[in-house]
Amino acid sequence: MALNLSRNIADPDGFYEYLVESQRMMTEAEANRMNARLVLILANHIGDQAVLRPAIDLAVAPKG
Repeated sequence: MALNLSRNIADPDGFYEYLVESQRMMTEAEANRMNARLVLILANHIGDQAVLRPAIDLAVAPKG
C-alpha cells in the first residue's frame, strides 16, 4: 500500500477544529504527549511500515 497524499477526510476543517479543541485546556507539554499518543495509535492502526516510513520522511522534510 502506498502513502495516500490526496485529501481523504470528508470534513478537514471540522477535523482540525476537533483536534485543536481537544487540546484547548492542555498545557503545551500535555498537548505534545497527546499528539505523540495519537501518532502511535494511528501508526498502529495503519500497521504497514511501507506506508509509515514515507509518512515520517515527509513529516521530517515536507515537499513544498
